[in-house]
Amino acid sequence: MQTDLANLPSQELQVRVPNGWIMLFVNLAVLALGIWLVVSTILAVEKLGQPFPVVRFVGGLLLIGFAVLLFIGHFTLQPNQARVLILFGAYKGTERTSGFHWANPFYSRGSRVSLRAHNFNTDKLKVNDKRGNPIEIAAVVVWRVKDTAQACFDVEDYEQYVSVQSESAVRHLASSYAYDQGEENEFTLRSSADEVAGTLKTELQARLAKAGVMVEESRITHLAYAPEIAQAMLRRQQAEAVIAARQKIVHGAVSMVEMALQELSDKGVVKLDEERRAAMVSNLLVVLCAESEVTPVVNTGTLYT
Repeated sequence: MQTDLANLPSQELQVRVPNGWIMLFVNLAVLALGIWLVVSTILAVEKLGQPFPVVRFVGGLLLIGFAVLLFIGHFTLQPNQARVLILFGAYKGTERTSGFHWANPFYSRGSRVSLRAHNFNTDKLKVNDKRGNPIEIAAVVVWRVKDTAQACFDVEDYEQYVSVQSESAVRHLASSYAYDQGEENEFTLRSSADEVAGTLKTELQARLAKAGVMVEESRITHLAYAPEIAQAMLRRQQAEAVIAARQKIVHGAVSMVEMALQELSDKGVVKLDEERRAAMVSNLLVVLCAESEVTPVVNTGTLYT
């Protein structure tokens, strides 16, 4: 069974090209030699009347042309820049060292790749969460090129590839989690930011590895219900907050009433029959659970009159 080599991922080959300053001296020497040959040939013919030396003259012109061609091979790289060396369509390696360099003049000129970290901010995407609620979500992805060969040869445009895959990953993430109100110990988009960010980074790395891209960080930057249901969901959240608060108030009031009755009984302050216990419980609950200040009423008679 033969392997399709065209489908195998590219692999970066780091190479070192000659120092640009040394080659600059060589290029100047070749240029100076060519100029000297041409000028000396012309002077010899004019002043000495010698036969025109065609070979010497043509050799000088060729040296001048060769020197000009050599000058084209000079290039510079800033820190966190690389140049992919491509000769007539064949990949020859990648130079990552910053500084002044020289390479074969026939290497492709438009092959610089930035190794710096880049930020990609997705647009606000409208998607449905795990429970089918329409939400808006946006994220930021911090990435850099790790393998220049994969970035240049395995995808058409690696920056566009990052853009498309990032938005796809964010959409998939949103549909995998509930916005909020998850089940017990369930991660949600709203309350589990670190866990969700970790999941997004893992998925992005799996998607972008083909382009030789390394994901350094990913975070959700915007998260909200879609405008058409935002007001309804806000009212629901407010109602749930009121219910939760009432539950705590009632639970605390019942505990305090129970403690009061127990203390009265243990210390023998007063003996209450069931009807008086019920009346005391009712009064205490009204006092403890009322939203406004309670005005006491003094009873000068008995419970039975």
